[in-house]
Amino acid sequence: MGSKTDIWQGTLALMALKTLESMGSLHGYGIARRIEQTSGDLLSLNYGTLYPALLKLEQEGAIVSEWGVSENNRRAKFYKLSRFGKKQLERETQDWEQTTAILARFFAPRQEA
Repeated sequence: MGSKTDIWQGTLALMALKTLESMGSLHGYGIARRIEQTSGDLLSLNYGTLYPALLKLEQEGAIVSEWGVSENNRRAKFYKLSRFGKKQLERETQDWEQTTAILARFFAPRQEA
């Protein structure tokens, strides 16, 4: 199997929001593991970029956090999607779908007229 790839720039926040939407409340390590698992372990997540991204999403009001106890009986900060975050996820999903559709046109076989 090939080596892991870093998360593509600008996609981490979208992946974190989507993970929280589908999984519910999670701590940072859980978000990171879920993103890596969803990628089939092809993406490598740098934890030094995850926590600043979560802080930024929290400051923007897209997620909210509260302290709790992890499955390992450790104190951990759990994040969940806010109502604003749900709307942000919808907008960013539409933007992502449009971007990938545009890129697909560039890589599609050329149609002869």
